[in-house]
Amino acid sequence: MLGIIGGSGLDQLPGLELQDEIHCDTPFGPTSAPIQRGQCKGQPLLFLPRHGVDHRIPPHKINYRANIWALQQQGVSQLIAIAAVGGISRAMAPGTLVIPDQLIDYTHGREHSFHDGDFLPLAHIEFAQPYCSELRQHLLQAAAVSNQPVIDGGCYAAVQGPRLETAAEIARLARDGADLVGMTGMPEASLAREAGICYACCALVANWAAGLSEHPISMAEIEAELASGMHRVLQLIAALDGGQG
Repeated sequence: MLGIIGGSGLDQLPGLELQDEIHCDTPFGPTSAPIQRGQCKGQPLLFLPRHGVDHRIPPHKINYRANIWALQQQGVSQLIAIAAVGGISRAMAPGTLVIPDQLIDYTHGREHSFHDGDFLPLAHIEFAQPYCSELRQHLLQAAAVSNQPVIDGGCYAAVQGPRLETAAEIARLARDGADLVGMTGMPEASLAREAGICYACCALVANWAAGLSEHPISMAEIEAELASGMHRVLQLIAALDGGQG
């Protein structure tokens, strides 16, 4: 079963033929919103808005464990995370779609594991390649089919939020090798790995990161970029091979 987690700009999934909503109560509390079960272009899938249906949950307060646990319990084996990000590398300008292949975690204070010694015994997952190579290839193939230009690869820096970064912080991320900056990439990716879910990210660059533009970051411009760019994300999703996973 395919699952999609929607980020900023994608609280609803247009084109989803809704069959029902699943209200999940997990060992970690409720999910961000009810899980929507339906079909998109004949493909069955589950959709969950990461920030809630009204975009009320900030990145550091998202119940990542509940979200991933519920999706796994509902049979999701492949999970695509849609994310709005800032561009750091010059190749990743606003409006660009990126399928990252690496990440660096700068978050703190979040519940990062099911294997916390209380809920499940301590365990150490292998995480050298944080995104599923098979699902990344499906996304790249879907981009080609739907004629959506994408960048194959890039390093996603997961920061705490909800504030945007300082110019000095972005300079540090660039020195560390980050190409993109976002606030929700972790612990979502590692929890999916713990749950045995094949996980990949489709990132839409909504703005230049702090200090990389002549003008201050404008939330109005970010929202406009998301509004114009998410339809391309949806076209890519619609082109996914319905026979996968």
